[in-house]
Parts: sequence; C-alpha cells; structure tokens
Amino acid sequence: MPELPEVETTRKGIAGHIIGQKIVKLHVHESRLRWPVERETLSRSIENHVFTGITRRGKYLLFANDRGVMLCHLGMSGSLRIVTDLQQRRKHDHVEWILENGAAMRFHDPRRFGCVLWIDSNVNEHKLLINLGPEPLSDNFNAEYLYKKAGMRKQAVKTFIMNSHVVVGVGNIYASEALFLAGIHPSRQAGRISKKRYESLVKAIKLTLSKSIKSGGTTLRDFVNSDGQPGYFSLKLNVYDKNGQPCVICRRPIKRIIQTQRASYYCPGCQS
Repeated sequence: MPELPEVETTRKGIAGHIIGQKIVKLHVHESRLRWPVERETLSRSIENHVFTGITRRGKYLLFANDRGVMLCHLGMSGSLRIVTDLQQRRKHDHVEWILENGAAMRFHDPRRFGCVLWIDSNVNEHKLLINLGPEPLSDNFNAEYLYKKAGMRKQAVKTFIMNSHVVVGVGNIYASEALFLAGIHPSRQAGRISKKRYESLVKAIKLTLSKSIKSGGTTLRDFVNSDGQPGYFSLKLNVYDKNGQPCVICRRPIKRIIQTQRASYYCPGCQS
C-alpha cells in the first residue's frame, strides 16, 4: 500500500503539471472504486475549472478549485501519473483528467480500493478526515502528545503508532523502521513506555519519513511515482523484510512476527 512518503512524492510530482491548468475533460472509465465515482457531479465541478492547489492530509490528496475539493486516495495499489503523449491507456487506468495543454493525469488502481470523491463543503469536517490525528512531520506531533495519548494503553506500540486517530501516515514499513531507530520493541505496551523513549520515537518517525520523502518513497510492488519511476528508499531499510539477515548494528538476526495481521521486523539485540 502506498504510505505517506509515497503519497507526498506523488503530490510533489504532479503539482507542477496540474496546478494552474484548466481541466478540459474528465473521463471516468471505471466508476466502481471503493466508493462509486459520481461521474456527473465530478464532471460538473471540475471540467473548465482550474486546480489552484494540491495538499495532503494523511494518505489523502486534496485537489482544490473554486468550487470545492476533490479528494483522492490511492488505496492498496493505486497511483496517479502524468501522461504527456496520451499513449494508449493501461488496463486499470480508471479515471483520466485531460489538461488544457494536452497532457493528462491518470488514476491507475488494479485492486480498485482507492477513491475519487468531490467535497463542496468544509473539507476538514468530512467524515474521512475529521477524526484523523496530527501530521507526523508537524510540530503538533511531539513526545508530550504521544506520551499522553498512550496513557495506560496495553496495545503494542507498533499498533499504537499505526493508528490514524493517533497520528496519520505511519504505515507498516515506516513503523518498523522508526521503532528500530528508537530501540523500542514493537510488542512493548504503549502505556509502559517512558516520555524520554517517546522523544526518541518521535524523532525516529520524523527522520524516517523525511528521508523517505527525500529519496522518493519506498518501492512497493504496485507503486510508481507520477512520472512512472519507482522510489528508492527500500535500498536503505534496516529491518523491514529482512528476516534472518544480520542487524546493521549488532549483527544478530532480524526477527519477524505478526501483529494485527501485519508483519513486524525487529532486532532482538537492539530493541527492548
């Protein structure tokens, strides 16, 4: 699944191509996404209008024009790409925005778990956004906040930081990597971690996400950037998907466990 760095990489990649460009035509080739694409509403709200900005909230991309906001989520396998020569569509190119300059933005989603929705009211009060936690790279996400949020919770810390109501965008890969950098075992109870260790974890989360964004996101099987090129952060991962390989610090074998149906990777020597 594209995580926050992949979504941010996509936002940066497409912004320069679509902001200020009039959308002359919308094509919905397949409306059956996670929620049905409202073809008529979307066309009426977007065609002959200009996107004035593209922002990100968690893993959601928000395209603003003078009539409202188009909300897009990449789902499990989705991507947004800019196509300049309008070559033949790929099989799972479900939605296509034709720009005034002749280029197009295409939403590709083989599994159809993504979404494209139109919001004409206060976007921050939309049901998909209103209960989201703070952005992990913002000042609002800090050790004091995370320590208080943990309270007396008995759930595993990895599950805790992956909860979008606690903090947005810390997906499976980056949670494993950040916990390794902070020296915290992924199964440790969230409510039994000191504020000092949460300071280390917050720094590790910010560092991991920032580095990944800078290097273009993590290469996943289904993810490509807006220009069709994969990210490169996967080359720098310390523990994720490295079961049995030696730890880069202590050389003990990396372990793999399952938490809430997801694989977690950690070093038994460096994390406690």
